[in-house]
Amino acid sequence: MATKKKAVIIGISAFAVLLLIAGLVFLVLPRLSGEKPMSRENVLALARDYQSRGEYSRALDLLDRILLVDAEDADARALREEILQAQAQVAAAEREREALAAARERELAAAAAARETPLTPEEIAVQAAQEEARRAAAAEELAKLEEAAAAKAAEAAERAAVAAAEEARRKAQEEEMARKSAELQAQMREVQSLVTRGKEALANGDFAAAREAFNEALAKMPPGENRFEAQEMAEIAEAYYEGFSRNPNTPEGREMAQEAAAMARSAIQKDPTQALPHYTLGKVNRDLRQTDSAIAELKEAVRLDPNNYVYTYDLGRAFFTNKNYPEARDFFEKTTTLNRNFESAWYNLGGSYRALGKPDDALGAYRRAVGVKPDYATAHREIGRILSAKGDAQGAADAFTKALEFAPNDLASLRELGVAQQAAGDFAAAEASFARSLQASPADDQTNYNMAVVKLSLNKGADALLYAQKASEAAPSNPVYAYTLGLAYDAQGDFDGAVAAYGRAVAMDPNYIRPRINLGSLYLANGFPQEALDLLNAAYSKEPKSFEVNNNMGSAYARLEKWPESVEHYEKALVSEPKNPAVRLNLARSLVSAGDLAKAKDAYLELLSIDTSNWDARMELGKTYISLGDSASAKRSLQELIRGNPNYSGKTEVERILSGL
Repeated sequence: MATKKKAVIIGISAFAVLLLIAGLVFLVLPRLSGEKPMSRENVLALARDYQSRGEYSRALDLLDRILLVDAEDADARALREEILQAQAQVAAAEREREALAAARERELAAAAAARETPLTPEEIAVQAAQEEARRAAAAEELAKLEEAAAAKAAEAAERAAVAAAEEARRKAQEEEMARKSAELQAQMREVQSLVTRGKEALANGDFAAAREAFNEALAKMPPGENRFEAQEMAEIAEAYYEGFSRNPNTPEGREMAQEAAAMARSAIQKDPTQALPHYTLGKVNRDLRQTDSAIAELKEAVRLDPNNYVYTYDLGRAFFTNKNYPEARDFFEKTTTLNRNFESAWYNLGGSYRALGKPDDALGAYRRAVGVKPDYATAHREIGRILSAKGDAQGAADAFTKALEFAPNDLASLRELGVAQQAAGDFAAAEASFARSLQASPADDQTNYNMAVVKLSLNKGADALLYAQKASEAAPSNPVYAYTLGLAYDAQGDFDGAVAAYGRAVAMDPNYIRPRINLGSLYLANGFPQEALDLLNAAYSKEPKSFEVNNNMGSAYARLEKWPESVEHYEKALVSEPKNPAVRLNLARSLVSAGDLAKAKDAYLELLSIDTSNWDARMELGKTYISLGDSASAKRSLQELIRGNPNYSGKTEVERILSGL
């Protein structure tokens, strides 16, 4: 009975659920035909209408009603995803707008504070010194990273070179041993076996076992065989050096460096004609920053074995570290003569040429390096840098792109690729490169600045403002960043923000002309000619031949009705750009206002020889002829205007004047 009752309850529940679903279907989709107002198609259409008006929540509510009935409805799901994305974009834009507004408030507050309590020259100097120290530290860190990357790139080639030299040395030793007695050969082979065991222990990180094997080998050296003993000691020294180079900053590593140096010296005492121990001792001294001692030992290794390209290469590196670039170049050149396929030598030869101010020779060396090793990323990067300095922006971009093909995480190449693309005028590509750079290093002031400049070039003023603010906040004493921030505010039509940013740039560097020019132009455009002149006069004292300065001064003086000064500066502007029609027109007008009608006539004629379809100039020339009493020329000029442009906006006035001539 209980079971029956339970079954009845379950049945009733199931029926209730079915009724509920049916009700939902009835509410949402009375019929799935197109005849009812709340059909599926109508619901989708209404949701799209809400979406187009930005009423995303209402649209999503409608779609949820469809999806409650059929969770797999493809159209509803696709529209829902589209609306969610649009909603997210709107939210992101609002967040960005709020961030921009907050940053602008900070900028204006800082500008107001600066006006009330301007920084003293001493404070500006301290701030600039702090920024320079930060930049120098960043540059030094970048140089270290690049040096490490270059060393890592060269490791494989250098290991192969050392292994080849070791193989040749071992072969020569075997030939010498073959001439010994069988008993002596057996003793020597036992020593070699112990040395090999020690090297294997070191490779496995077992310093104690290595030392034990090496000491046993030393104890079993055959008496009287100084050359053999020196060779094995040199091999032990080299093994200790390899252990040290893998762990240079550990107590064990430092102990191995001491063992390597001591063993190398013992080998030299046993047989002064051996080059290898001098080479090993030179490397130990080099890594311990004892460069002079390193050079002395490496020189001796080269003297004893002048055809060993590994020795000449490392001697070149030591000279380069010591900033003796001519000697470094000579030994790298010798290395490339001994082995034309040693890419690291070509790369370092390129570095020596660059340090000596020979970029073309450096470019040739780097190209030889990538010729030997096409995936040599750091060499491709250096090629890009040289081409960039030579003004070959596209070639530089291609080289940086190649570098990133083989080292996609090389931030330096990525940043410099963006700069090269920007210089080549490919702003969209530069924008993408800087975006990738900022993903890796979002606070980098230089990259934020570069991105701001690119965004301005792409007419993305709001984006430019955001990046310019980041750059300026990261390096507040950099006048170029402040100037760029002013450009971004200016592009957004934000007069107060632009004035504040340009003003900061001027305060930070009184000799920086660009912000003065732009600030003057801004005042001029907004009806403050005297304030504009105050700034432009300071710029004029620094750059009296500047087209922009003289053109703006001509305009400012015209606004103030100081016609002789206006004429003077328009004429100076035309020295820089003699075929600029706008300036010639303004000059002619200032001459008319100054009462110098004869010169005004000549100015109009000169303009019309450059721009024959400047109808306003032809109209004004006609009026000037009338003022000069030359009715015939006036009539001819105005008739030419009507013939040339029958739809001229001032045609009625022209016809009125002609009727009176």
